[in-house]
This record gives sequence, C-alpha cells and structure tokens, in this order.
Amino acid sequence: MTTLKPGDMAPDFELVSDEGTKVRLSSLRGRKVVLYFYPKDDTPGCTKQACGFRDAYADLESVEAVVVGVSPDSPESHTRFKRKFRLPFTLLSDPDHTVASHYGAWGEKTLYGKKFEGILRSHFVLDEGGVILDARIKVLPEDSVRFARETVGGASH
Repeated sequence: MTTLKPGDMAPDFELVSDEGTKVRLSSLRGRKVVLYFYPKDDTPGCTKQACGFRDAYADLESVEAVVVGVSPDSPESHTRFKRKFRLPFTLLSDPDHTVASHYGAWGEKTLYGKKFEGILRSHFVLDEGGVILDARIKVLPEDSVRFARETVGGASH
C-alpha cells in the first residue's frame, strides 16, 4: 500500500465521471483539489461526508478549490446519488479500486468482526500544482470536511 504524505506529488489518473466523461486529475491543475475516497453511494457515512462537502462547497469555491469524490460505484449510481442529495461536484467511478490503491485508500477493514478489503474513507488536499497539502486515511466523515476546509484556507465555519 502506498503511503502518500504532504509534499508528495499526487499520482495522476483518469476515471469516468457521473456524467460519463473521462476526467484526468492533471486537468484540474491551477486550482486546489479536495480529492476524497468513500466506500459507497447513499450509505450513512458516505452521505454525511458528501453532504458536508456540498454544504462547504461555496466556501471552497471561493478559494478556488474543486471537490472530487471517488468510489467503486458505477457512473449511473453516482448520477442517482448526486441528484438525490444535490451534490454540486464531480463523482468518479473507480470500479477496480486501482486509483484508491495508488492513494492508499484501499485496505483491510473490519465490520461485525469480519475482515475484508475495501475503501478506507480518506481525503487528499492538493495545491494548484498537484502537490499534496493534506492526506488523511481512515478519516471520519465530519472530520474530512473540517480538515479539508482548514487546509484550503479562507473558509469560514
């Protein structure tokens, strides 16, 4: 598992978005990026995290930051999730968890005493050049939003 940390260059990737288009991370250069990984659309923790970023979106945009969510769900699932919760940002599909693995956001989890592999709720805040400013693996949904806002700066509470 990769351990990315502040100061590292964020690995570039290309994934299909909720709109069915391919999005390359490097195409977002010039803006700060909040890149977050979450296990599954429309589940309690993931909805809390997504809606937290939705509610903080205007503040993040005001400091030239863009939010991008990544999960193994299909683009069609992402479209339904975005519509249901009015999410104003892009969701990307990583069905084989290749990108999550490169970012260290895929690993062993435990649920009801059973161990399995899955998405580790994580976020990475990147500067305008693609350098990691903040990296959080196994972050709580509400902490993810708070830490990301603090890192990009300029956002009020």
